[in-house]
Parts: sequence; C-alpha cells; structure tokens
Amino acid sequence: MLKEIIIAIQSYIEAHRFIIKHRLWKWILIPGIIYSLLFCTGIYLFWISSDMAIEHLLNITGLGKWVIAMEGGWLKFLFIFGQVILKLVLMLLYFSLFKYLFLIIGSPLFAYLSEKTEAIMEGKDFPFSFTQLLKDIARGIKLALRNTLWQTIYTVTILLVSLIPLVGWFTPFFALLIECYYLGFSMLDYSCERNKLSSTQSLAFISKHKGLAIGNGIVFYMMHLVIIVGWILAPSYAVVAATISFYKTKQ
Repeated sequence: MLKEIIIAIQSYIEAHRFIIKHRLWKWILIPGIIYSLLFCTGIYLFWISSDMAIEHLLNITGLGKWVIAMEGGWLKFLFIFGQVILKLVLMLLYFSLFKYLFLIIGSPLFAYLSEKTEAIMEGKDFPFSFTQLLKDIARGIKLALRNTLWQTIYTVTILLVSLIPLVGWFTPFFALLIECYYLGFSMLDYSCERNKLSSTQSLAFISKHKGLAIGNGIVFYMMHLVIIVGWILAPSYAVVAATISFYKTKQ
C-alpha cells in the first residue's frame, strides 16, 4: 500500500506538468474558484455553529457538569484538550459532507476532465455523449450518497471515541485517514466508470488499491494549507492526478 501512496503523491507532480503542457487551466480555475467560495462559506458557518454543537453534546452526556464540578487541574486540562480534539473531528465530519455536496455539483465537469486527461495520454478522443453524461451524473450522485452514509457512520463512531480522555486524542488522525480514502475513492471512480467497471467492480478495485485513494486524498488536503491558491487548484488537480495514477495501475 505504501508503494501505491507514493505513486498517488507523485501523480500530482505529473498532473501539474500535464496541465501546463496541455493548457487545461480553464478546467482548473472555474471549478476551483467556485469550490473556494463554497469552502470559505462552509468554514465560516462551521466555526459559528461548532461551539454550540459541542456544548449541546456535553450537556446530553453530562460531561459538561462533571468537568465544572471537578477540582483537579490535570483532569480539567485533559477534558479541555479533548474538546479541541472533538472540534477537529467535527470539522472533518462537516468538511466531508461539504465535499460530497461539491462532488455532486461538479461531477459532470470532473468526469469530463478525467476523460480529457486519459484521451490525451492515450492519444485518442472519447466522443461526447449526452446520454453518457447523464449516466456519469447519476453514478456520481449515487456514489456520493453511498460514501456519505458509510463515512458518516465511521466518523460518528470516531466522534464518540474522541470523548474518551487520552484515547480520543488519536481520533483526528483516523478521521483524516478515512476522509482521505473516500475523497480519493471519488476521484478514482471517474476513471473506473469510463473503463466500464460497474459500481461493484469499482469498489473492489479501489479496495484492492487503497493506497492510490489515500495518497490522492492526502495531497488534496495538504494543498489546503496553501491559502486561496491551494484551495483553487486542489479539486481539479486531484481529478487529473487520480486519472494518471489509475492509468499507471491499468498499464
């Protein structure tokens, strides 16, 4: 799996060269700007609502009153730190839901970008088909809903574990790993669909090559550390990189 993660990471470097060489910037910038605007709006709404969600969760479980009644400084520190961890996990849950909404909206464009990338790599053209486009959209929505369900189940489980002192400190890492996998899964599926793999076959292929999905997702999230520019480039770069890594595996 480590080898596949490295392949997925290297594919981003190749994707950058590929985009420059074939002048694909218009397919990068338009969805990237839309994504960035939605991302900024989503983060703002998260920060103003997450504190209320955490407070409500602590009140339901009774942990809030217990922490107030405690006299031990170390125990209070552990629970305060736990609240920070809980907020991080909540942010990943929120971000994953936002991500799937954007993937549903952008699925036609991402499917076309993936198709164009492979067409250039193989030196042939895929004729445009409106019927196929509708199938791509329907499949993208179905996949996004399925992944949303499973990722939410995993993240809620991690969310509950994050309430446990010490043990909960490691939960953001596992939540991020799951987030990376499902993001890469969505990006790779465009290539799977175009190569006539059914949803079941796509699931089997990506499950067998988890490293490609995780590596793709890792770089996608690392690009968010570069404010504005990284946000704009991340979605389409992830699509092109996933197409390149899939093509290598297919070869």
